[in-house]
Amino acid sequence: MNRGLLLRFERLLQLRGACQQLRALSSRKVCGPQWKPVQLSAHPVGSLLLHPQLWPKHGLISAALPRCRHLATKEETKKKKKKIPLTRGEVEIRQRMTVEELAQAMGKDIDHIYEALLYTDIDLDSVEPDSILHEDHIKMIVQKSGMKYKSAKLKEEKERKNTDAVCSDIYNSCVCCNYRPPADPAVLTPRPPVVTILGHVDHGKTTLLDSLRKTQVAAMEAGGITQHIGAFIVHMPSGEKITFLDTPGHAAFSAMRARGTNVTDIVILVVAAEDGVMQQTIESIQHARNAGVPLILAINKCDKPEANPEKVKKELLAHDVVCEEFGGDVQAVNISALKGENLMVLAEATVALAEMLELKADATGLVEGTIIESRKDKGKGPLTTAIIQRGTLRKGCVLVAGKTWAKVRFLFDENGKAVDAASPGIPVEIMGWKECPSAGDEILEVESEQRAQEVVSWRTYVEQQEKMKKDLEVIEAKQKEHRLEYEKKQQKLAHLTWRQRKAVLYKANKHLMFSRPKERTEMDENTLSLIVKGDVDGSVEAILNILDSYDCEDECKLDIVYFGLGDITENDISLAEAFNGVIFGFSVKANESIKKLADKKGIKIKLHNIIYKLIEDLKDELNSRLPPTVVETTIGEASVLDTFSVTVGKNKIPVAGCRVHKGLLDRKMKFKLIRNRDVIWKGCLSSLKHHKDDVQVIKTGMDCGLSLDKNLEFSIGDEIICYEEKEVQQTTSWDPGF
Repeated sequence: MNRGLLLRFERLLQLRGACQQLRALSSRKVCGPQWKPVQLSAHPVGSLLLHPQLWPKHGLISAALPRCRHLATKEETKKKKKKIPLTRGEVEIRQRMTVEELAQAMGKDIDHIYEALLYTDIDLDSVEPDSILHEDHIKMIVQKSGMKYKSAKLKEEKERKNTDAVCSDIYNSCVCCNYRPPADPAVLTPRPPVVTILGHVDHGKTTLLDSLRKTQVAAMEAGGITQHIGAFIVHMPSGEKITFLDTPGHAAFSAMRARGTNVTDIVILVVAAEDGVMQQTIESIQHARNAGVPLILAINKCDKPEANPEKVKKELLAHDVVCEEFGGDVQAVNISALKGENLMVLAEATVALAEMLELKADATGLVEGTIIESRKDKGKGPLTTAIIQRGTLRKGCVLVAGKTWAKVRFLFDENGKAVDAASPGIPVEIMGWKECPSAGDEILEVESEQRAQEVVSWRTYVEQQEKMKKDLEVIEAKQKEHRLEYEKKQQKLAHLTWRQRKAVLYKANKHLMFSRPKERTEMDENTLSLIVKGDVDGSVEAILNILDSYDCEDECKLDIVYFGLGDITENDISLAEAFNGVIFGFSVKANESIKKLADKKGIKIKLHNIIYKLIEDLKDELNSRLPPTVVETTIGEASVLDTFSVTVGKNKIPVAGCRVHKGLLDRKMKFKLIRNRDVIWKGCLSSLKHHKDDVQVIKTGMDCGLSLDKNLEFSIGDEIICYEEKEVQQTTSWDPGF
């Protein structure tokens, strides 16, 4: 045991000597000490180790050593200065600093900034790390922290050059030199008229197109109503072409109808002869009037016995639609779209009006057009239906629309057949977009892909600038509101000294700092989070427009987490799980694996093909989030005819002598005492007797004596009501308008 300890001790001594030797050798290069072997006679081991002698008291060496230490200390200090920011001295500040940026500039943590803000008029609940601080508050925080501030040198931001493809009022630019001049009249050629069919839902718009195209579009529509814009070419027997736009008549698709009139030349207003003028009929007239487009009146369903075309014409007079027979300029044609009666007369009227308008376009030069609809296809990617208004679109053209661009890969007609080119007035489906543009966006052709990226970059920049301006206005309004509240508080504390005021404010707001949540991840239980997916951009737009009309935030909050195009994906499931939301899909699909994943995670996926059924389902979901209300159902009523008291032990209990005049009194139910139409008491009975017998139920016309579970005096004429409480599910008061 002792031998083992000695061996271990010997190894430790050898290791110590070796370390000292290495340290001495490294120091020898600087100071040159002399070395000699030393015998460790103090230990029985007798091992030889090299040890440095004590430093000689030489002037050069004693001078060199402090110098070496001084240099090393200076370098270490520099490194430390780089890593640890100075917490004292001058802080470089600038305008529009965020809480996080100010904390970094001061070398403090964010909680220090929050603590300093307790002395200001800022509402801490509205302050986040990325919140922008007012310059006065920044200076005050720096001073409260015992520091000085200096203003940072402002970098002059160069005005960004407008690189848009066309000069537009949207971007408020006067330096744009990209304006496209109007076409030379010499190169203009006739083009097909673009005709939009408008009218009330189920008045026969799509059936009219079916008859013109000899197709069965209406039979394929969900719910028998059109829910997209359809663009078709109809070839007339005389050789003319007419481009028809079939718009939805449902109330939810107002934006689609407005888009249809903005690109059209002629509007055919379809009115059912038996229904007359309806809500969407009036709206369609307004859209046509706003766009300055001439009308042709098509009175449909004239084959029905209850049809009354003359009544329709007279009703339209109230909306400034005057037919030719009444001295106006609106052609009226009585038709039956189902039986195909007078359709050629309607087509000839359209062609005649188009000839009067002398519709021409430039088929050369750069392409211009308007997007009617956009959607995502699983195999083809983003697709858009567009009307070409200028130039000839071909494969390989580089287009810009909104904040996205495309290099045209394929063009398709309304039947899905590939075409090589599309001239003005022709509807075409375009494949090759980077992202789905919005319906209604203007299409412009540019010279190259690089130019397209410049245009998209400029438009994104302009949108960001506009958003920053709006955000700044909101922030300034909020700060002004808090400043007024702060001034009111200061007026209340005007009688106190400066130090007393600060102490009172600090004590009043101190709890806010500790109760402030770092991350707001918990969602309110009374909130319905939605993920909306649609097949085309117009459908999603229609749903969002309906949701914008939601005005019952006090009942249940509605939060749209995400909206987009295409089928339901795993990302949608993840979003719904994170926000405890519901996925609503319109004319889209969810494959079996997605449905199984949703079931596993408890996520609801609601798929619909008819928009009003989707809204009904949404209202049911809102109703399920509302707390149930308690409804009282009266079971019986009795009047107090006399009062007396009964002694039980040492207590006197008031008893009411009553007669039941309606229903019955059941001791198991709840009761209330009404005096002079005011409810005095609610609760249960302690006893219910008929003569001297305890009973459970007293029926109409019988007398009884009863006492309450509370010591309360009765008065003759009081009413005793027996009632039952039931929980009833609330329904939302939101009315989407249809």
